[in-house]
Amino acid sequence: MDRFNLNSQLEHLQSKYVGTGHADTNKFEWMVNQHRDSYASYIGHHSLISYFAVAQNESIARVKFEFVEKMLQPCGLPVPRDE
Repeated sequence: MDRFNLNSQLEHLQSKYVGTGHADTNKFEWMVNQHRDSYASYIGHHSLISYFAVAQNESIARVKFEFVEKMLQPCGLPVPRDE
């Protein structure tokens, strides 16, 4: 009974949150989710974005803009999947 409860909780999390993956998630999709989640965290925390701006000698707005652009395809073009 405990194992069934654990599996149902995991399925609920996977249906509720896109980034947690599912049984058919491949390596590329997992990495895209991880990169997008990281960029969203960097953009959302002012101290992190300030750190990146100072390290790159750019303005905070420029670094935010670049991170938002990188969220579109953080790992390059998608890998063709075998159906």
